[in-house]
Amino acid sequence: MTATSRGHVTATSQDHSCDQPGLVITHRRYVDYGAVHYAGNLAAGGYLVGLFGDVATDLCIHLDGDEGLFAAYSEVTFQAPLLAGDVIEVSAEVTRVGRRSRTIVFNAVAIARAVPEEGATVSRPLAEPITLATATGTVVVPRPKQERGREHD
Repeated sequence: MTATSRGHVTATSQDHSCDQPGLVITHRRYVDYGAVHYAGNLAAGGYLVGLFGDVATDLCIHLDGDEGLFAAYSEVTFQAPLLAGDVIEVSAEVTRVGRRSRTIVFNAVAIARAVPEEGATVSRPLAEPITLATATGTVVVPRPKQERGREHD
């Protein structure tokens, strides 16, 4: 499965079956200077956590036809600074599918970075992506429509 919408969004599954682990959704975006909160053009880690939520919502839509709800993060690790001018990819991979819950592994990498010492608008693709953050979380989705209302049967 491959899907494209606003920006760069892709969805892939190894076995092309959306009810099994392996579905990966990737969003790509530019980090504008309005996103920075700290000296040195550093963006807050919460910016990436918000993007993890966005890509999780997209994954739930592809997997279940529902936006789902984020229940919890079991781990979030920030590994490198996120800077204004970065072009980043944020990926979500479903690793476990329960009846109503899905476990998702997230990865955020910088693939291009501003080079302000060479000029105000200079930016370059990175030879190797820089891992910015990783996380693991759980989302929940409603019961399928055919199961709703059966609790009284």
